[in-house]
Amino acid sequence: MKEKKANAPGPPRDARKNRPPLWTRDFTLICIYNLVIFISFQMLMPTIPVYVDKLGGNEIIVGLVAGFFTVSAVLLRPWAGRGLDRYGRRWIWLAGAVVFLLAVMGYNWAATIPLLLALRVIHGAGWGVVTTSAATAATDLIPPPRRGEGMGFFGLGTNLGMAVGPATGFFLVGSFGFPAMFWSSAALALLAILLIAIIRLPSVDIKQGGPAPSLWEPTAFMASLLIFFVTFVYGGVATFIALYGAQIGVTNAGIYFTVYAVTLIVTRPTMGAIFDRHGHRVVIIPGFLLTGAGTVILSQAGGLATFLAAAVVSGIGFGAIHPALQALAVAQCAPNRRGAAQGTFTASFDLGIGSGSVLLGILARYIGYDGMYLASAAMALVGLAVYLTMVKEPARARQ
Repeated sequence: MKEKKANAPGPPRDARKNRPPLWTRDFTLICIYNLVIFISFQMLMPTIPVYVDKLGGNEIIVGLVAGFFTVSAVLLRPWAGRGLDRYGRRWIWLAGAVVFLLAVMGYNWAATIPLLLALRVIHGAGWGVVTTSAATAATDLIPPPRRGEGMGFFGLGTNLGMAVGPATGFFLVGSFGFPAMFWSSAALALLAILLIAIIRLPSVDIKQGGPAPSLWEPTAFMASLLIFFVTFVYGGVATFIALYGAQIGVTNAGIYFTVYAVTLIVTRPTMGAIFDRHGHRVVIIPGFLLTGAGTVILSQAGGLATFLAAAVVSGIGFGAIHPALQALAVAQCAPNRRGAAQGTFTASFDLGIGSGSVLLGILARYIGYDGMYLASAAMALVGLAVYLTMVKEPARARQ
């Protein structure tokens, strides 16, 4: 399947009439896939720490369980990207999905902490492969002139999964126990495998338009660096929001993520379309400013209203900047390097969350959660300064 030649972001108004279609059969299926796999994943994220507690683990073990998963995913992403470019999308994607499924099923028999840690490594490896594969396949399916809009819609599965998955996981654990939750997550992972099997992917010539497949894609470095600054801030918010909420009298801090996810759902498609029509500056600059403003508001929260206002502002910021940067990550690379580009981008995404959680957590010990959130806004401003200094012109997408 050949793609039409891409236009630069921000085409003239009359050019929009002839834009290629976005909602094809296969793009619709990959959006459904992303929703299914993220619900499966998000069912496990908040419930695994409870399972660790059931096995007799402490806070340190909970940290190790999260850390083993993240490190495994980060290490696998570049290799997954290289494999996608060298051997094709489908089989790498399917292999990662099978590993993901087996790990989820394995939790039913993880009766000891060492076995659970081993499964987290396997689970993280599968997750690193499937998320990199799906993002690469999505960029293959989306017409370049609509890549920002398309990645915005594709990413809705991530946000809906965040809104639905945790509540579903806790409901199943509370009503039926951990085995029911693990098997339900596994059933969704199996459905994801079936969706991968029926999605028709365009062929990508490994010799087309660029050098041989690689672990890293140089043209994606700037977008990857910028997303690091954004997710560094998010890592501190996500990790300590429950503790901070309890400190200021918000008993159900999970509502922050619900409001944040709903804001993303509303924001992402619109911002992606604005990126395609007007270029990246009009969404990335406000995105950085709103990301920083959200943490400033959070640092001043004295009750639920301000707490949720911070979620809305931060959600708009991330909803603006993430699809734009993900589109820019593949805007200049050759088709046979999109896997490497997504591997580079998603690894930086994870590194930002992980390092933000650790470093901002250390900072919070000395200046408190409110001071930490106020200080974290500086990281968003650093990212904005890097963007304004180093990114001058809108990137032109390749075929």
